[in-house]
Amino acid sequence: MIHTFTAENITTIAQVLGTVAKPLGEDVFRLELKDPEHDRKLALEIHLGLTVQGETMNMVSVYASNTFLQLHNCTAFIASDILHQVTFFGKSGNKTSGLIVEKEAGCSLYANVDEMITQGDFTQLPEDIMMCGIALSLTDTMDDNFSFDE
Repeated sequence: MIHTFTAENITTIAQVLGTVAKPLGEDVFRLELKDPEHDRKLALEIHLGLTVQGETMNMVSVYASNTFLQLHNCTAFIASDILHQVTFFGKSGNKTSGLIVEKEAGCSLYANVDEMITQGDFTQLPEDIMMCGIALSLTDTMDDNFSFDE
């Protein structure tokens, strides 16, 4: 199910990722993930309703060993108990960017992906692009009169 961003939905994200969200002010939440088996850890910060030059947006940041990722204009997320991951995404025209955070403290970023990749036949894509198309294809339901209440 695709969710809009609310403070209440941060709890859903934390549950899927097996952690607790710590508020860092009114509209900022920090989630810390650890996977001791693979010696991985990361911190995820979700900023709700940031105002930049009069425009409001959501932003997701990931801090990991030697890595910093930030997704601006994040419009929604998909929390998957089955996959143990949360996909944060934003769309601009026919381009989608997605940041996938795994319960095991893994993270993937796909940026500026054309909708022909997410809506096309995955078997016809080069291997390096196929995973991106599959991962972000979940976000296509936003354009099909999808209701957040379903």
